[in-house]
Amino acid sequence: MRRIRHYLSLLPLLLVPALSHAGVQLVVNGVDDPLKAAVVAGVSLSQYAARDVSEAQVHRLYERADTEVDNALRPYGYYNARVTGKIEQAGKDWRITLHVVPGEPVKVTSVDIQLDPAAAALQPIRAARRGIDKLKGQRLDDAAYGAARDALNNALTANGYLDAKLTVHRVEVNRGEHSAAIHLAWDVGRRYRYGQVRFEGSQFQPDFLQRYVPFKAGDYFDQNQLLTLQQALNSADYFSVVNVIPETDQAKDGVVDIEVQLAPAKRRIYTSGLFVGTDTGVGVRGGVAYRWVNSYGHKWKNDLVLAQRLKTLSTQYTIPLPGDNQRSLNFGANYRDANTVTSQSRTLELVANQSELWHEWVRTVGVHALTGTFSVGKTPNEPESTPGVEHGHSTLLYAEGSLSRKVADNFDFVRRGWSLNFDVRSTASTLLSTARFSEITASGKWIHSLGRSNRLILRGDLGHVWTNQFDALPPQLRFFAGGDQSVRGYGYQSIGPENSYNRVIGGSSLVIGSATLEHYFTPRWGIATFVDAGNAFNGVNVHPKIGTGIGVRWRSPVGLIRVDVGTPINDAQRHGVELHLVIGPDL
Repeated sequence: MRRIRHYLSLLPLLLVPALSHAGVQLVVNGVDDPLKAAVVAGVSLSQYAARDVSEAQVHRLYERADTEVDNALRPYGYYNARVTGKIEQAGKDWRITLHVVPGEPVKVTSVDIQLDPAAAALQPIRAARRGIDKLKGQRLDDAAYGAARDALNNALTANGYLDAKLTVHRVEVNRGEHSAAIHLAWDVGRRYRYGQVRFEGSQFQPDFLQRYVPFKAGDYFDQNQLLTLQQALNSADYFSVVNVIPETDQAKDGVVDIEVQLAPAKRRIYTSGLFVGTDTGVGVRGGVAYRWVNSYGHKWKNDLVLAQRLKTLSTQYTIPLPGDNQRSLNFGANYRDANTVTSQSRTLELVANQSELWHEWVRTVGVHALTGTFSVGKTPNEPESTPGVEHGHSTLLYAEGSLSRKVADNFDFVRRGWSLNFDVRSTASTLLSTARFSEITASGKWIHSLGRSNRLILRGDLGHVWTNQFDALPPQLRFFAGGDQSVRGYGYQSIGPENSYNRVIGGSSLVIGSATLEHYFTPRWGIATFVDAGNAFNGVNVHPKIGTGIGVRWRSPVGLIRVDVGTPINDAQRHGVELHLVIGPDL
């Protein structure tokens, strides 16, 4: 017991060093970031903020600061920095103030690059070389110089100069004249060509997969083409794993083979789920798709939708065609039973078309056969014999062509992006058709971020149909306005030209414009305000309807959910608010 009391009596003495801790408070002025951060990181004094230091150590470290600051600022082009300062006792700590004058920066006055003329003539290499040339006249910055030098080195490798070596990389600094001269030289060696492309792990024959290869044996090696090959194989949706590997270690005689490692994806896909939309009501959807049906890579997809106001059953069979532009023949059948507040229709449609990539657009050309019955000017609960309701039965055979393109920085949540869609449809004659018509539609959307928390979304739709037998056209070939993707504040397809009974029957033309501003107060939650305007019409008098309102945005795990409440503006016949709900991607 006496021994324990003796140890306890020593405890206050053991705590004295901890309680008498002396550290360094470093203050740097005269420069801002990134120079200030470089100085703080470069001087040894900064390491003693939380460490014991004696007075003698402080003075020794302070004496080093001048040299350390000079070394810290050289990577930023300042070779004549001057430092003054002072040491002060601040309680038990030491307060060190360093006043830094960086001086006149060194500027790049000349750039000398020695490169093989054939390599220097290639556009990607010319672009990378310009990045180094642009350093001339700029403050010497080691990071910028290194990035530009490495970019040119990478461009040589990416364009087939796999043996390229940087033989001269020298920066000569004249401190008296505040100038720097850059000297670079490469021994590029020979330019490699493609050898054979070998596919491993595929469920298809190699000949089938060759359609995705954007080059042939003997072409010059190009890393961008390998990226194109990988993207094409991923987009084909046949594989769960796609690795494109140039065998550079085994390359010889100027030839490099390409190995493509593949693993089949799950062959059959089942989908099902509940959904809700103000245009369709509550519903369920299900489907089954075959990623490949046979060794030729054919695909087959089937979908069923059962909703309050929409029922569809569709099937599509796709036959890939040779070539690197993702060409395919598509055959489909669609049954559609649609009910809106202004029309009802039951139609069967057969489709045959060819789709392909064309200058970064998706181009589709094909033939449609459509037949069915319809009623326009009829609300869902009214009897068929209600005065003013127009009935029809039509059979139409027409050609259709479309162009579409989507561009976005991130398709899950677009901050910068746009989409455009153009469609043209026309019957050749009254052969197998109850009416002749020609129709053109165009739609576009543009999304642009305003700062980190805001987005501006602009949307527009145009359309016109030429026909002398408008009453023979089913609702899907007429133009209506109103709804989630049209003029919010109005019900789906609830506005447009009316007949003599004041019932909406659709029009021959369409003009819609929309602007939405979103603000996100957290990464996942935001609010929105919008103004939509436009109408379906005949002739040249648009008589636009205007809707405005507010909404809520939620970036949910299943996609972006938009809930909007809109109301008509300056409309004597329409009042109240309309709820709009949309779930899905921006474009």
